[in-house]
Amino acid sequence: MSSNVEQALGHEGKPFAVSWNTRDLLLYAVGIGAKVDELAFTYEDDPKFHPFPTYPLVLGLKGDGQSTVNFAQAKDRSGPTPGLPALDPKRVVHAEQSIEILGELPSDSGKGWTLKDRCVGVKDTGKGLIIDTALELLDPSGKVVVRMISSGYGFYSGKSNLNGFAKSIAPKQPLKGGKPPQRTPDFVFSERTTPEQAAVYRLSGDYNPLHIDASVGEALGFGGVILHGLCSYGHAARAVVLNVAKGDGRRLKYMSARFTSPVKPGDELETSMWVSSDAASGGQRVDFVQKIKGTGKVCLGGGVALVLAEGKSSKL
Repeated sequence: MSSNVEQALGHEGKPFAVSWNTRDLLLYAVGIGAKVDELAFTYEDDPKFHPFPTYPLVLGLKGDGQSTVNFAQAKDRSGPTPGLPALDPKRVVHAEQSIEILGELPSDSGKGWTLKDRCVGVKDTGKGLIIDTALELLDPSGKVVVRMISSGYGFYSGKSNLNGFAKSIAPKQPLKGGKPPQRTPDFVFSERTTPEQAAVYRLSGDYNPLHIDASVGEALGFGGVILHGLCSYGHAARAVVLNVAKGDGRRLKYMSARFTSPVKPGDELETSMWVSSDAASGGQRVDFVQKIKGTGKVCLGGGVALVLAEGKSSKL
């Protein structure tokens, strides 16, 4: 079986078209909790308006459409990956996510932008697989503007034994997350999500019924609707941008975190941040942890971000 899994490593899916417009950017910002005073992300005529930096994370499911999309079809948009055993499509969860911003996004993409993906890691846990996928957002000239690595944990559909197969060819990341420093955090940012948070966030492209249909969440053991992992991830990104980057999203260069507990719409999220200098970039390293306030459960762990020095921005 492991020889078949080897076929998956390095496999590139079929590139597909993606696009967005200013309205999409505004909707995404509101979907990750942006408030009325965050005009740089929510008001297109604000002199400081710019796309929130983590917006490209939604493009894998959104594609280039302007209407709702079928979640199952969008999830497999780039085609099947050879060598992987069957997984239960209803039991695939987000495990980890990183994003590296190399250039600036236009407010309206126009045509010619594409997203391509490559399988860069497979690990057999005995119950299922952790699959790492590297994605690149390319501008019309073919230059890479954003790199992302998404890890998903899928449970086997039926029996499968890969004998603990584990191999990674993932590219090296700018920073590696871990346990935060043993000192008082430099910033703590608390924010309550709304009961409608998932209903708004899904309009950016992730139409998984788990986030809108309570019966689906009940059947999967979540007790009802849960918030998109990338929505709570976006809340953490805003915490970093607002507190460390002083509201300038263009200074956020890199971010990574693990998804450790589900969040319910209406939960209050508390993001603690520890800031230190990053000698390689001349910017700031931000270790962070996000918890559900009230229960104390960590929902984003091992978080780390890189914020460029003031006056600098990510450009090609």
